[in-house]
Amino acid sequence: MIQKFADWLVNGIFGLEAKSHLGEAVNFFFYDTVKIILLLFLISVVMGVVNAYFPIGRLRHYLTTRRLYGLEYVFAALFGAITPFCSCSSIPLFIGFVKGGIPLGVTLSFLITSPLVNEVAVAMFLGTFGVKITVVYVVSGILLGIIGGIVLNRFRLERYLSDWVKSIQQNSETESESWENTGTPFMKRLPVILRDAWGIVRGVLLYVIIGIGIGAAMHGFVPEGFFETYMSKEHWYAVSLSVILAVPMYANAAGIVPVIQVFVAKGIPVGTAIAFMMAVVGLSLPEATLLKKVMTWRLIGIFFGTVAAFIILSGFIFNMIL
Repeated sequence: MIQKFADWLVNGIFGLEAKSHLGEAVNFFFYDTVKIILLLFLISVVMGVVNAYFPIGRLRHYLTTRRLYGLEYVFAALFGAITPFCSCSSIPLFIGFVKGGIPLGVTLSFLITSPLVNEVAVAMFLGTFGVKITVVYVVSGILLGIIGGIVLNRFRLERYLSDWVKSIQQNSETESESWENTGTPFMKRLPVILRDAWGIVRGVLLYVIIGIGIGAAMHGFVPEGFFETYMSKEHWYAVSLSVILAVPMYANAAGIVPVIQVFVAKGIPVGTAIAFMMAVVGLSLPEATLLKKVMTWRLIGIFFGTVAAFIILSGFIFNMIL
């Protein structure tokens, strides 16, 4: 329905040609803006219900006081793998985790893995590249989330969360304790949950629009053949450069798999192509713009730098084993 609305608005009302650069960019902008705002509100409502009824304080205490030998990162990465979200769509759930006080390293494991691995991408990889490459991609995506979360947790990055998030965390803890003590019925809690969910949407709305606008511009106006020129196997720096070039892009895994198939068909090494795909779906300027509401620029830089370094390393390893 959202895609039909975007098509009707852009092609019918605005009169833009569907296959033109401008038409594709504007269509992409309206489709993703509506989709992400709806997702953000719905997931914020769900997380509000979870925070109200689920003993999130106990879970937070359990995760921060018990020695789980890294299993919490495994569970977060696996949960990310089964959620069908792109990098921007993952952020509402990430905000819910942070709001609930879940350790930042664990939430980052989810944020890394969620856009990289999902059932649509797996199905398309199987049909396009076969079982071996699909297994390598899925396992490496989950490992990237686990290892990335553990490494980032070592940096003690909670102090670099934005004041907005810290305020939400504090209010969430206060409301949760108040409701738990008074036994407030659900229908009385619902208006507060909806109000808080809309507050989150309103707080990040500008960032959503700016971020998706950047992604739409890249989606519609990048020249054909631009990336293939710099990603060929003749260049020793191809993997690193492909990751750097991918960051301004924005697409989900399902949308980028056909592009990767074209890259490989044109002679680009599989490892380089997969590294490019990981950077496109896992790191993007629109995602950074959205995260600015949640994190300081320093934390965004550390997060992007660490994940990009792991993706580059993965690309070199893929080229050796595939």
